[in-house]
Amino acid sequence: MNNKILLIIPTLNEFGNIQKIYKKVKKIFKKIDIIFIDDNSTDGSKDVIINLTRKDKKVNYIFRKKKLGIGSAHKVGIKLAKKKKYRYVCTMDADGAHNPKYIKKMLKFIIENNIVITNRFLLKDSLKNWKMKRVLITKLRFHFIKFLLGSKLDGSGGFRLYDLKKININDIFMSKSNNYNFLWESIFLLEKRYKIYEIPIILPHRSIGNSKMKFKDLIIGFFSLLNFFVKYRLKI
Repeated sequence: MNNKILLIIPTLNEFGNIQKIYKKVKKIFKKIDIIFIDDNSTDGSKDVIINLTRKDKKVNYIFRKKKLGIGSAHKVGIKLAKKKKYRYVCTMDADGAHNPKYIKKMLKFIIENNIVITNRFLLKDSLKNWKMKRVLITKLRFHFIKFLLGSKLDGSGGFRLYDLKKININDIFMSKSNNYNFLWESIFLLEKRYKIYEIPIILPHRSIGNSKMKFKDLIIGFFSLLNFFVKYRLKI
């Protein structure tokens, strides 16, 4: 297994953001390998990705025929990273909220840890330009997960770094969810087995495009969390 890093970026109708995030990443990591996992975007995102692969051999993609979920995209990317013998795999969103500059800090702390994730609540003003409604939902989810699962980690964020030499990827896949729930489910299950380190992050609100999380996702997530609580905490 080499020490290379694979950067996984799930996309769904991110036409205005893909080129921007690519340039930001490459400005810091010129030789990093990137794979976009697209869930059948209809806004021209796939064309942008294809053009990037023509200019940069370190960019690849997986185009899926329908929306299969961000959790599923992470799983597919991690499986590929293991197959291709990457040591490190990083996952981040395409909407511009995740600044690739933090990857350098993640790589620093992964040396003495197994997984490094980002936390939106360690800094006072990390969400300062978000709409109040979104801040409220995000904070309620964080505290609800903390209360029910007893976890202090910000597990619902998708910006994270795994050391595949130190962890068994099957432990990541213990979370059977393929949507947003995968994020907090996987961290809850992994923190029982591995050393996870958090770094503080400033998280700007997306400036282009719309959030893919709908109201029904919040409702589904709420009941999924209750079900997860009963299964893993109460063990009924």
